[in-house]
This record gives sequence, structure tokens and C-alpha cells, in this order.
Amino acid sequence: MSTLRFYALKESLNRKPIKIEEVERRSAIFGANVFNEDTMRQYLTKEAFVSVMDATQNGSKIDRHVADHISTGMKEWAISKGATHYTHWFQPLTGTTAEKHDAFFEPIGNGRAIEKFGGGQLVQQEPDASSFPNGGIRNTFEARGYTAWDPTSPAFIYGTTLCIPTVFVSYTGEALDYKTPLLRALQAVDAAAVDVCKYFDKNIKKVNAALGWEQEYFLVDSALAASRPDIVLTGRTMLGHSPAKGQQLDDHYFGTIPARAMQFMRDLETECMLLGIPAKTRHNEVAPNQFELAPVFEEANLAVDHNSLLMDLMHKVAERHNFKVLFHEKPYKGVNGSGKHNNWSLSTDTGVNLFSPGKTPMSNLQFLTFFINAIKSVNDNEELIRAAIASASNDHRLGANEAPPAIVSVFIGEQLTNVLNELQNVTNGKLSPEEKTDLKLNVVGKIPEILLDNTDRNRTSSFAFTGNKFEFRAVGSKANCAHPMTVLNTIMARQLIDFKIEVDALIKDKKLKKDEAIFNVLREYIKQSQKVLFEGNGYGEEWEIEAKKRGLSNNKTTPEALKAKISEKALKLFEDLGVMNRVESEARYEIEMEDYIMRIQIESRVLGDIARNHIMPVAVRYQNILIKNVKGLKEIYGDDFKKFGQEQLNLIEEISEHIASINSNVTLMINKRKIANKIIEIDKKAEAYCFEVKPLFDDIRYHCDKLELLVDDEIWPLTKYRELLFTK
Repeated sequence: MSTLRFYALKESLNRKPIKIEEVERRSAIFGANVFNEDTMRQYLTKEAFVSVMDATQNGSKIDRHVADHISTGMKEWAISKGATHYTHWFQPLTGTTAEKHDAFFEPIGNGRAIEKFGGGQLVQQEPDASSFPNGGIRNTFEARGYTAWDPTSPAFIYGTTLCIPTVFVSYTGEALDYKTPLLRALQAVDAAAVDVCKYFDKNIKKVNAALGWEQEYFLVDSALAASRPDIVLTGRTMLGHSPAKGQQLDDHYFGTIPARAMQFMRDLETECMLLGIPAKTRHNEVAPNQFELAPVFEEANLAVDHNSLLMDLMHKVAERHNFKVLFHEKPYKGVNGSGKHNNWSLSTDTGVNLFSPGKTPMSNLQFLTFFINAIKSVNDNEELIRAAIASASNDHRLGANEAPPAIVSVFIGEQLTNVLNELQNVTNGKLSPEEKTDLKLNVVGKIPEILLDNTDRNRTSSFAFTGNKFEFRAVGSKANCAHPMTVLNTIMARQLIDFKIEVDALIKDKKLKKDEAIFNVLREYIKQSQKVLFEGNGYGEEWEIEAKKRGLSNNKTTPEALKAKISEKALKLFEDLGVMNRVESEARYEIEMEDYIMRIQIESRVLGDIARNHIMPVAVRYQNILIKNVKGLKEIYGDDFKKFGQEQLNLIEEISEHIASINSNVTLMINKRKIANKIIEIDKKAEAYCFEVKPLFDDIRYHCDKLELLVDDEIWPLTKYRELLFTK
């Protein structure tokens, strides 16, 4: 009982829930640590306040002299809340957030000091950028990079630090973060959507993309996590035999939240309230010790910032409760992994959700316009959408009969499918008065009625319409939401631009009425988008066959999927809309391929280390116990010992076979890794890791997991699945 595993189990079993006191109502503390509109009214001059609001709502620039007034007010507020430092909080291409803290404190000579924070410090900083991923944009010795204030996402205080959300760019101006392309994409879809909205309402001046993410995660006791080198270094279990009971009884799903987990959630939600994160829903997910947190919808840029902040918060709060949070998409083999569904919609400054029908034929025509254009954008860019959610960890989840497959499809439900089928029959060209009346009353007019009782949600679809939004279900739990949101809003912007060109051409050249022109273009889009519409079971093998016939991609691995990012079509798309230039797009491809290689390389090293330094020695030790037992039997029974020791002999032989297989496969894996490391071209190197190194993981794991069932539980070194998943 002296192994680390048993010390960890003893510690975890003695844990008690940490009491959390909620002294105020959540509505009272919501946004208390955020430099929001109410706070700005109190601490800023009128000129400064108007300038920030104009920048937030209209994207106007803030003058430097006004920035000085803003920084003064922000500093006074932060100091009144106990802040001593400030930081530019940004999201580099590492998948995590970054911050460098500077004190407000500044000496002024003669042993005196003041608190100082000027407009220049608010607007721009220069962190060392040499060690952040850049994809070849800059040399390692070129350390300069810049962070610049994003006034559309409010500053906040965490602990004693004022955090200012910023973009992060290189010395030469290229984006080195997730936020910059997202802001550009949101600007593009805003402009394109407003132009189309003018067909229906001339008063619309702005369209905002909204995002509601659903964060799934696992909790594991910190002592148990520390006893597993694979969890510590890779965020998942590389080995471990399935427990007798897993998730097959579905008794965890929506069940009573365990006491320790509940206290963690309450503590986390209080932190969320203070930071203005509108956490709304919490529940047990499908797998044991798996949970979900979901907020109220927000503007997409703010929602992305809040999700990144939440993931930071979860790690910090988990430490207080002796938990480790696992965001890996598949931390345990044989149980459901974790996703982060991105619920996406577009809404106007007049309060209309463009993916929600209204009470009049005109508002329904507006709904159909944006609804069908969204489908068309996915149809034309399905490979790019798949690339947007590609990662080494998400590859484990996609197509594992618990998440959408790697094939991108759109589910809209039976009723809306019927609506689109009827629209396909619209007469080409001008409509007769009877056709217009029939169309508007019998097809378009009935849409709200239909959506009140829409068909069931299809969990096997990667992109499903769920009433008044599209749910992008394939995003991984570890991912930064900015990337899929950048892609979705960019392709939608491109599609809406093309749509308006086609409609305007029909109005001008064919002399069609506006409604007739819109109907004609939408009808063609429905016909052109049939390949991506699918209402059936996305898990079935039949769908793979059907999808191939339709010409849909099925890129099951990250190296295959990421190639879509550097296709001429994708490069031109991002460049034409000003979202990313070619250098930025190609750099991201390099960074993501390198990230894939490094993660598989790390997992390979960890697996080899555990197999040879943990599993094999314990197997040999248990084998020696059996050998000693057989020798004892031989001393007692002489040549008849086999009658009593045959099972032990069989076990000795079986253990030897597993040890031999583990050792030979680890050696082969190391040699394959050495070969892969010599490859210069990044795409070929990634493919070598994907198709040569990674497949050996399963063989090594198989034999290690078999040994787990054979070796004495008292000496097995790794905390087992039944302990990781069911120890409260």
C-alpha cells in the first residue's frame, strides 16, 4: 500500500466539500469587477465616456488625449477596488491567455512615489513576443510585438490586477492572436448583413454576431491527477482499462450534482458574476465526473473573451477545491468526451434576430434570406469549417459516436426541409399575383407556426438549426471559440455579399421586383446546397458512403483537415474580406501543424516512459511473485507441481508476452519518431506522426491495459479508471 496511487486515494477520500457562502444576490454583484457602462459614467468625464461608447458601438478611434482621461478614470476605479497592477490581457496562438503585470507604482525621486497609469499605457504595450507562436512571420531574435486596447471588451479586475483585453500583433502589423481576425470578421459580417437588411428595413444600421457557448469539462481530484504522469503532461489518460461500470446506465446525466462539485460550481459562478460572465446553466453531463456550464448569449467578441477568461478561472477555482479541471476532448477512453457547442446567431440594432421568423411575410422573407445564405455558406466551405475545429485532441472525439463526425452537414428539421422544397418550386422569373399570394401565405407565412413545434434536435449533425440559431456542435472543449467564430462570420459575410450582387443584378437587368429577385436567388441557393443538408444519423456508416457520393469531405485527422486553410480559395476568402492576409493565414497553418506534431510527440514520450518505467517493472515484480509461488509448489509436490501450478505458469507466460509486445512497440515508436523528426516539410512531418507514430499508441495501450487486469491491484502503480471517475 506504499505506492503513490494509494497515498493519492487516501488523500482524496478524506476530502470534505469546501463551504461557500453567498452573502449577496447574484444580480447585485454582477459585473462588480468590470469597468462597464455604469462604472464609466461614474469615473469618466463626459467626453471620455462618449468616446468609449462611440468606439464600442461604431468602431470609431479614440484620440490619445481622450485616452489619458480614460486611463485616469480606469486607474482610480481599479485602485478603489484594491488593484495594484495592470496588464494587457491577450490571446496568443498558444491556446491559452497571456498577461504581463506592471505596477501602477512609479518613483518620482527624493524617496517619493505615485500611482501612474497614462493613456499610452492603456492603449499600447510592448511585451516580448519572441517565444509566442508566429508561424514564420518573424525571426526568434526579433522580440518586439505589440498589444493594443480593444475597447469593445470591457476591462476587469481579477485579484489585484486590472486586466485590459487587447489584440496582439507583430512589429510589422500581422496578427499574432485569435482576437484580431475575429474582430475583422465581425466587422465584415456586420457590413455585409446591414446591406442585405436594407432590403427589408432601411433603419437597420448595425448587425451583431452573437455567441452562446456550452463548456463541457471533467473534474478529477488533484491528488489523483498528480498520481498520473499522463494527466499531468497531456491532460488525458494514455492508459487505463475501462471500469466494470462506466456511463452505460446513464445515471450521471442530469443527476444530483456531487457535493464537492457543487461547491466548486458555486464558487466559480460567484467569480463569474463579479467578472460579468453571465453563467446561467450547470448540470452533470453524460460521463461520470463530467459537467457543463453555459452562459446567456452575448456579442461574439465579448463571449469569446468570457470563455477564455472562464477557462482560466476554472483552473484557479479548482485548485481551491482540490480539483483539476480536464478540458481535453477525450481524457478517458470508453466514455464520452467533451465539446464546446458554439450557438451562433445574427441580430440587428433594432432588436431582431435574423435567424428567427417574425409575424409578417416580409419578416419571414428576411429570416429565409439569412437562413438559406447560412446554409449556402456552409455548403460552399465545409472543408474550411472542418479545419476550424481540427486539433490533435478533438480528433479523438469527432466521429466517436458521441459527437458529430468529421463530415460537416446541416440539420434543419423536417418542417423547414418542406419549406425549402416548396421554395424550390418557385417559378423562375416574375411571379403571378396568385403565385405571390400562395407563396407568402401558404409557405412563408406559416414559418413561425412551424418553428413553435420544430422537429427534434439532431445530435449527430455538426451544424444544426435549433429554432433561432445555428449550433456548431463539433467545436472541441479545449478550443478558443474565436477561431470557429472567425470562420463562420467570414464565410457568411462573403455569402451575403455575393447574394446582394445577384439580387441587385436581377432587379437591374431582369427588371424583377425586389421580392421576386430574392425568391429567385434563394431558390437557386437551395438547389446548390443539397449536398450539405442531411436529416439522418450522422454516426452511421451509410452516411459516410452517401457523403462521399455527394462530394463532401471526410477529413478524419488534423493534418488532412488543415490543408483546407491554405487552399487558394481560403487564402483569397480571408484576404478579400480583410480578415487575414496570406502571410497570416499561412502562419496559422504552420502554427497549428506544429502544435499537432508537438502534442503527438509529447504523448509518445509520456506513453513510452509510463510503459517502460511504470508498467513493465511492476509486471516483472508480479511475475517474480508468481515464479516464487511455482518454485514453492515444485518443492512441495515435486514433478506433480504442474497439476497445482499450471494457471500460475500460464499467467507467467501471458505476462511475458505482454511485456515483450510493449517493449518492442515502444522501441518501434521511438524509431518512428526519430524518422519523423528528421523530416523538414511540416505537412509530411505531421503526417508521419499521424500515420506512423500515433497508431502504435493503441498497440502499447492494449498490452498495458491487459496487464492491469492481471497484475495484483496492491502493486499497480497508476490510479485506475474506477478511482478517477467515481472517487468523490
